[in-house]
Amino acid sequence: MVVIGVTGGVGTGKSTVARMFQRLGAVVLDADALAHEAMEPNRPAWRRIVRAFGKGILNPDQTINRRRLAQRVFRDAEARRRLERIIHPQVLREIRLRIGRLRRARRTRAVALDVPLLIESGAARMADALVVVTAPPEVQRRRAQRRHGWSAEETKRRIRAQWDLAAKAALADYVVDNSDGVDATRTQVRRIWKQLVPHRSSNSRPSSTSPR
Repeated sequence: MVVIGVTGGVGTGKSTVARMFQRLGAVVLDADALAHEAMEPNRPAWRRIVRAFGKGILNPDQTINRRRLAQRVFRDAEARRRLERIIHPQVLREIRLRIGRLRRARRTRAVALDVPLLIESGAARMADALVVVTAPPEVQRRRAQRRHGWSAEETKRRIRAQWDLAAKAALADYVVDNSDGVDATRTQVRRIWKQLVPHRSSNSRPSSTSPR
């Protein structure tokens, strides 16, 4: 089983690329989704976050207001690091567990890790190949603002909070340029897939879904 780490910058389209790998047969492990699970009410990470940032970040139903929390941490580098120290170990532990289950099941040819901070968090060590998705800065900003409804200033803060995209690309085994339309991106993804994932015989069993 091949583990493909997919990362990039804000607005580069890493999740789009991860979904393309999924359509080719990979199981996607989405770090954002796992972080959502870790932050559910009364879980250990939830309790630590509430202690660190106060009950003012909670909605009436006791769920964490992620937008309110983000507004705090992306204006304060130390607060962001504090949050990352809470969330990252939880998410990385869950990713390792799920990779282990998939390996033992022996039914999955590839896993794609959709992790925004794949390199920064150390999760890249779990990947057999590192794929970095890039796009020009103006494309990043436009996509991020359109998708999330962020202001120009908020978008700049989010981009500055991550590693420089060129530095990530320099560490990559494969770089996907996601600036020239979906078809061009899909062609690059298929080329990477063919290089990384052994051909499946016609009588092989289908890929499993992500274990819970």
